[in-house]
Amino acid sequence: MTAQTHVPPTALDRAEPGDRPAASPPTRWALAGLGAGIAGVGVVVSSGLVHAAYDEKLSGNAPGIVEELGNEVPQMLAFHLFAIVGSVLLVVFAAGLHRRLRAATGPDSVLPLVAFTGALVTAMMMFVGAGLDTEFIFAVNDPDILVPETAVMFNHWIGTIPWCWGMLGLSGIALFGAARQGGLPRWMGLVGLLGGGLTLLLGISPLQYMAGMTGPLGLIVIALGFLAGDKVHRGRA
Repeated sequence: MTAQTHVPPTALDRAEPGDRPAASPPTRWALAGLGAGIAGVGVVVSSGLVHAAYDEKLSGNAPGIVEELGNEVPQMLAFHLFAIVGSVLLVVFAAGLHRRLRAATGPDSVLPLVAFTGALVTAMMMFVGAGLDTEFIFAVNDPDILVPETAVMFNHWIGTIPWCWGMLGLSGIALFGAARQGGLPRWMGLVGLLGGGLTLLLGISPLQYMAGMTGPLGLIVIALGFLAGDKVHRGRA
């Protein structure tokens, strides 16, 4: 007589989440990236329309700048909306990008974390860039509670800080590294290298705010690539 003994599987026998095939992960995170890129363009355009402090006719005239800022409240409100929505969407994109690259490069690669960090820091820059809005947007129409020189600083703040997209260049370079390992389409890696490299170089330079022009456009291209061109890993969700 033969006794049959059932041995329950141990923890070592169970598949870990990272071991499961990731052939079709959801792509809503890529859609969030597309929205973040569009919002980034909105940030650049709307904050650029708040130009009282940059008006040569008002140079050195702080009270006059405050008066002009009072006429630019709609542009400042649009900037605030674009910056906050864009930062939220970019965090979602960062998380999805980390998962996508981790599936392609393996858990020991630093590329997913580098890509995640670059996008997360950029989201924080947009969020912090809008941090003074509540303090100043409505105060510019009440000069009795506002020191004019501080409003001038606020105009320079929103015209610089949320444009600092240089760290997103790291994410682009990480895409190039993943493509070299065969985890991404080659064209996406080249776009990441060229666009991300340029964005990072601008971020390193004293004209770091110029990265706000290349970063959002590069993000839009990459997000569209994940949505439409990354067919092997494209899911339904």
